[in-house]
Amino acid sequence: MAPAAGRVYPCGMVEVTFIDADGVPLAVNSPEGTTLMEAAITHDVPSIVGFCGGMCACGTCHCYPAADWLSRLPAASDNEQDTLKRVLERRSVSRLACQIRLDDRLDGLVVHLPPRQRTP
Repeated sequence: MAPAAGRVYPCGMVEVTFIDADGVPLAVNSPEGTTLMEAAITHDVPSIVGFCGGMCACGTCHCYPAADWLSRLPAASDNEQDTLKRVLERRSVSRLACQIRLDDRLDGLVVHLPPRQRTP
């Protein structure tokens, strides 16, 4: 997917907009190949904790990708589905940010955040 008109940033960067539980957006740019969780932690995005460091074990990077982006994301693995059983406020679109690796197809991704994360 080509970047939207007017956006200029270094080659290999992906823009993601995190929207907190109050509806406040935070747009960040992160290198391709990083996970959504790594991007959130690097940019101090509230509500993404990543307690297990991205091992798909704790669920503290639980998020809600916008519905129109779901078809572009890889399917959740059995391990991710199992971990999602333990998150707070799970929805049909719930995903773990540690399991979503950013690439050029996800440029412009919009992700909503839950009001709180489960503490392991």
